[in-house]
Amino acid sequence: MTHSSPPVTEDIVAAARRVLDIEARAIDALSDRLGEDFAAAVRLVLDSTGRVIVSGLGKSGHIARKIAATMASTGTPAYFVHAAEALHGDLGMIHRDDVLIALSNSGETAELLAVVPLVRRQGGRTIAMTGKPDSTLARLADVHLDAGVATEACSLNLAPTASTTCALALGDALAVALLDARGFREDDFARSHPGGALGRRLLTHVRDVMRARADVPTVGVDCTVTEALLQVTRGGMGMTVVLDEAGGVAGVFTDGDLRRAIDRLGDVRTVPVADVMSRQPRSISEAKLAAEAADVMERNRVNQLLVTDEHGALAGALSMHDLMLAKVI
Repeated sequence: MTHSSPPVTEDIVAAARRVLDIEARAIDALSDRLGEDFAAAVRLVLDSTGRVIVSGLGKSGHIARKIAATMASTGTPAYFVHAAEALHGDLGMIHRDDVLIALSNSGETAELLAVVPLVRRQGGRTIAMTGKPDSTLARLADVHLDAGVATEACSLNLAPTASTTCALALGDALAVALLDARGFREDDFARSHPGGALGRRLLTHVRDVMRARADVPTVGVDCTVTEALLQVTRGGMGMTVVLDEAGGVAGVFTDGDLRRAIDRLGDVRTVPVADVMSRQPRSISEAKLAAEAADVMERNRVNQLLVTDEHGALAGALSMHDLMLAKVI
C-alpha cells in the first residue's frame, strides 16, 4: 500500500459528501422503481399465516438481520437465519407457512440458491432482494425486489456501500408498508416500546416461555448417537439433554455436535453420545427475563438453553424457536 501525505480537511469532507450524494441518488432511483412487485411482496407477507424469515450472507446478512429486527418490532413476526447455517440444520426453523426474504446483491449467492428451492419445495413462499433482476435468485423467487445501484459509493466501486444502503432502505420501506397495512398504531407501538424498549422483552420471563422438564427430550449418558438423534428429532428443539446415572445433567447433544462429530469421526451411529456431547451447556435461571435468554443465545451463538430453578436444578429448556413463538424476538 502506498502512503501519501495526510489529506486536508477539504478533501476529507469532499470524499464524505461524494459518498452521501451517491447513496442519496441510489435511493432516489430505488424509489422511482417501486411498483407492482413491491405491492406483491407486501401482499405475500400479509397473506401468510407464518412468519417472515430474512436471510443473507456477508454484508447482505448484516442488512438482513436489521430488516428482521425492524419487522419484528413493528408488528410483523420475523427473524434472521444465516444462509450458511440454514444448510446445516437451521432450515428446520423455516416452516411451510413462512415467507423467506433472501438478500443477495449479485443474486448468485450459492447458499441462498440452495436454500430457496428447499423452502419452496415444502410450501414456503420467497421474496428475493437483489441488484440483478436477471439473476438466478431473482428468477427462483415468487417475487423479486430490485435493489440495484448504478455504482457503489466506494471510490474503488468494490465495497458494498450504496447497494447495502438501498437494501436496508428497501427493507425499511417493506416493514413500514406492512405496519400501515396491519393497522399497527401508536398505542400498539407504545405497548411494545415502553421507555423506548420492547414491552414484551421487559415483561416476559423465561418461566413464561420455557418448556417444562417433562417436555424436554432426554437420554441417558450410556446411549449411542443414534439413540440420541432419535430424541433430538422427536423433541423438536434441535437438541437432547444427556442425563447421568443420578438424573443430573451430564451435557447436551445438539445438531451442531452431530455435524462436528461426523466431520471428525465419520460414521458415528454407534459412538457413545458421551464422547461427542457438549459437557458444559449454557443455562439460565427461570426467573430471568426471556430477553436475557435471547441475548445469551445470540452472544454465544447457540439456539437452545437449559433452564434452572432457584436451586440450580434442571427445570426445563428454551429454544430460539420458543422465543420467536412468544414474539420476544
